[in-house]
Amino acid sequence: MKELALHMLDIAQNSIAAGARRVVLTVEESGGRIRLEAADDGRGMDPAFLARVTDPFTTTRTTRKVGLGLPLLRLAAEQTGGGLEIRSAPGKGTTVTAAFFSGHIDCPPLGDMAATVALLVQGLPEGMDLVYAHRRGGETFQMDTAQLREILGPEVPLSLPEVTRWVEDYIREGERELPPEEK
Repeated sequence: MKELALHMLDIAQNSIAAGARRVVLTVEESGGRIRLEAADDGRGMDPAFLARVTDPFTTTRTTRKVGLGLPLLRLAAEQTGGGLEIRSAPGKGTTVTAAFFSGHIDCPPLGDMAATVALLVQGLPEGMDLVYAHRRGGETFQMDTAQLREILGPEVPLSLPEVTRWVEDYIREGERELPPEEK
């Protein structure tokens, strides 16, 4: 994948497929590193499946016999000198953490997290919440769909194009206000 934002999209889609009711996506930029984390409260994985989940021929999909998302994320992280950690337990959910050295020549750009998160918000299943946090320079910007639903009320769905555009603009503005990365 050409951007780290697309890896986050893939992981969030895995969380949705795993029946998560809450997904927390975090981007942290600090000291020449980028850390991506996606934590959910979905079905989780048993230890045997977890041990092979980064093998491209391990997947829960029935439509094809390969799953490339996590193997490609691991490869991208390791190519920069970083790594991938996955913690999971049945009935408790899954946390995927990838670390990248942002100054490494092989580090993909972060990409358009605002557009990625807005797309996820637009397509969220009913009753599912998404939290997006971006940390940089010791400060954090956060967006939480539970708060958005509270403000908008039940008569305004998050899937409306106007809401999607607002969410994207809100995230862009919040990320612009974060201080530059500490080197």
